[in-house]
Parts: sequence; structure tokens; C-alpha cells
Amino acid sequence: MLPAVPDRAVDELGRTEGGPETLGLLVRDQHTRRLLLLRAVLDAAESAAPDVLPVAALTRLREDWALLEEAERLEPPAHRRGRPPGDGPGDFVRAYGRPHGPASASGTPDRSARQPECRSAGLAAEGGAAAGDRPPPSPVRALLLHPFIGPWARDALRTLGTGTGPRTGRDLHEQALALAHFGALAAVAAVRAGVSCALRLTAHDGVLALPSLGALRTGGSGSGETEVALVHRHGRLTLRRPGEADVVVHLQSGAGAWSETAAWTPAYTLPGLVPGSAPVPLDDLDPYRTARGGPRPDIMSGPARLDEADRKHWLHIWSGTAAALGTGGGGRLAESVTLLRCLVPLAAPPGSVPGGAGGSCSGTRREAFGAVLSSAPATPTTLAATLVHEIQHTKLAALGDLLTLHHASPVPRHFAPWRPDPRPYDGLLQGAYSHLALADFFQRSALAATLPARRDAAWERHARYQAQVGAVLPALVGSSDLTVRGRRFVDRMVEVYERLAEQPPPRGHAARATAYVQAARTLWNRRHAPGE
Repeated sequence: MLPAVPDRAVDELGRTEGGPETLGLLVRDQHTRRLLLLRAVLDAAESAAPDVLPVAALTRLREDWALLEEAERLEPPAHRRGRPPGDGPGDFVRAYGRPHGPASASGTPDRSARQPECRSAGLAAEGGAAAGDRPPPSPVRALLLHPFIGPWARDALRTLGTGTGPRTGRDLHEQALALAHFGALAAVAAVRAGVSCALRLTAHDGVLALPSLGALRTGGSGSGETEVALVHRHGRLTLRRPGEADVVVHLQSGAGAWSETAAWTPAYTLPGLVPGSAPVPLDDLDPYRTARGGPRPDIMSGPARLDEADRKHWLHIWSGTAAALGTGGGGRLAESVTLLRCLVPLAAPPGSVPGGAGGSCSGTRREAFGAVLSSAPATPTTLAATLVHEIQHTKLAALGDLLTLHHASPVPRHFAPWRPDPRPYDGLLQGAYSHLALADFFQRSALAATLPARRDAAWERHARYQAQVGAVLPALVGSSDLTVRGRRFVDRMVEVYERLAEQPPPRGHAARATAYVQAARTLWNRRHAPGE
């Protein structure tokens, strides 16, 4: 059953805001969905036919889950202190059923055996007043709640589906990737919890990624596999590749691990946005950080791999981002602290000029709640604006999982001045919502600025976003497809737009913004006139 969404939360989110309780509601629901996705993968594996998932692969999946349970049971007491009952992978399994089917007379798993029925107690601990009221998750739980568990689980479910027709080599390869990654997750959980273990892991395409620790380059290439032995004893982690010297990895507290071997790349994290907040991974290693098959070339570039200079640039920009967010209102900073769990660096768009027009891109993935993808920002204000923009998409997508805002057709037919192509109603709502937040952010920044150049630049951005939102609000408000609560949400958006209009930008900026939107509409009409 979905948790109830109070009108207060709809009002806050419609105003592009979100107090602690409202944001906590979104976080808890998304965490619950992530754990249910994980459970769905295990159930799909249990019910898959042997020609879809071989018995040996199922057995290994069960062994990896058992290792996760042991890691949670043996993690240091400091990580368990203050955690409510039912708030760990083992508690989740005890409530939802262990993925270990009974054996048949031949000793192989009996796939037809009925699994224990689901009960609701396992996720009860995801409740509470607000996300900030609960202690930080344990290392094991943090792994299972990481944004990229969502994309991994969906990929795994797809490869475990029966489908139609014969399975292709790509199907088999993607399934092997998914199962190998779960093995790596279990290994990291064991290492973080101090569990002694000796495991066989599989590196694909020349890389073994160990989430939150780093990645080992095995020297392979293409789509081949390389077996890597992982041994963890008394806090010492050793990785062994065939015909290569051992790689000794030294764990760091929180995230990351270092090694003297050049084949090892440590995971990198940025410090918390504000004192006392959690560090934010800058993840250029996880194989599920971007969509499999690559992003759409018209809107986003591919993932970037960072060198030391790149990391220093990100850290330099990040160090000023909290202050930049604060100029646009304390709520924007609080949203980022609460909802941002991971940054994924992207390459600059092809043909772009660094710092110039078209020189950056960003995005979110609905299945990776908490992750923001972005090319390297030029300034702290650029990164702050990116976070404001993408956090709105994150909030609205999460709200859409909890309640239905509209029943509009998915057919793309609406004009949006920020895109050259027609947009479906839902895409129009998403874009207007994020641009409205940017209009508010830059108006507040302009009013708070003391330097004339910064004030002028902020007013220019505000005027552009305000004009863009004004151009699409009639289509949003006039839709008969809005639900009662969707109407309430859009009405709150209108209230924000009208409030912003009470403090208009300088006339020159307003005139140029209006002319820009008019030109965009004229060009759009020429391209997408009926019958063309």
C-alpha cells in the first residue's frame, strides 16, 4: 500500500519547495521501492527456468545474498546502534522470505517450491517523521539503498524475464554482468562489515568495479571475462588476477580505498555540502551509472572518466556550491543535502565550447533516485543551478510514484521553449516545474547580490526562465486531464509564478526574454505545423 500524501506535501512540492517531513516521505518511499526491486530480482531468479538462469548461477546468487546477511549480522556495533528493528538486509529477508529454495532429491534447488509469503514488517522501519530524524544507514544498508541499485535491479529483471524467442548473446552477456555485479556488492558489504571471506569475482570488459571502494583494471578488453580472487582477512583486502601480482587494497573510512598498484582506481567522494552532512560520491566507476546502451545523443553526453586534475576541478567548484545554493534560498540547499546521494560526471557535449553556449549538460534517471548526472561545471553557480534544476525532476518523479497527477496522453504535441521537439504533457510539466524553481532561484540570487555584474547575470537568467514558464502555464492549467490533486499541484505552481512577477527583472532583460520565447515559438511552429 502506498503511503498517504498529505495535502500539505502536495502544496509544498507544487511551490517547488519541500520541508523535512515532505522530503523524508519521498526518500522513505523510494528506499522502500529499491528494496522491493531487490526482492523482485531474487523472486525472479527463483522462478526462472534453467534455460534462463542456470542452476550454478542461481546457487551463486543465493550464496551472495547469504553473505549480505552475514555482513549485516557481523557489522561493527557502532553501525547498528540506534537503528530501528527491521532496518537491515537480514530483517528484510526474515520478513520477506529467504531466497533459498529447498533442495530436491537430486540435491539441486527445487524451483517449484513455494517461497514464504511476504509480510509488511520488514520495511516498517522506513517510516518516521523525516529523513533527518534517523541515524545514517549502516554500510550494508547504504549499499542496498545506493541510487544505482535501481538501474541494476531493472537490468537484472529484464535479463531474468522469459521474453519471447531464443535468447541472444547480448541477453546472456547482460545477465552475466548483472549477476557478477551483485557478487561484487556482496563482497563489498562483507569487507565493510569486517567479515573474513575468500570469493571468486568476475571482471567484465577489463574492469572489476567494487562499489564504494574503487575499481580494478584487469588488462582485458572487449566483452571478455576475467576471474579475480578476493581475499579479506583481518582488515587486509587482496585481489588476485591470473598471471599478475597481487593487488593489496587498504580501506578508508566511509568510502574509498587506496593501493600502490596503478591498476587500482579508488572511489572518490566530495565532502558534505554542509558541516555534518554525508559525503557525496563523485562516481565515475559504477557500471550502472548511466543507461546501458548510452544516453540520447541530442540531450546528453556519455560518462566521463576523471583524472587527478578533473577531480581537483570538481572539488574546487563543489567547495563554493553550498554558498551559491544559499543565495537562492535556504530551502534549495536543504533539498540538495537531503536528496543528493551521488554525482555522476559526464563528458562535455560534442562540439561544445567549455564555458560557452551548449558547453554543459545534466540529467537524472527515474530509476536512480538521488543521482544527478552532470558535465564538469564552470562555476559554483553553474553547479548550484544544475542541482536546483535536477532536484526538481527528482522530487516530481518521486511524487508521481506516490499519486497520479494527470491522465494525459503520452503523445508529444506541446510547445516548450526550452526544447526544439514537441513534448508530452508529463514532459511539459516536468520542464515547467524545474524552470519555475530556477526562476525563483535566480530572482533570489539577484535580490541578494551585491556586485552589479552578478546581479545583472542573475536577473538575465531569471527573466529567461520566468518567460519560458509563462509560455507553457496556460497549457498546463487548461488541461482537463489533471486529477484533483494534480490541479492542486499546478495551482501552487501558478501561485509561485505570480509571486515572482511581483518583483520583475529590469525591462531590458524582460524584453529580451520575451523576444527569445516568441522566436522559439515561431521556429517551433514552422517545424511542427500540422501536415508537415
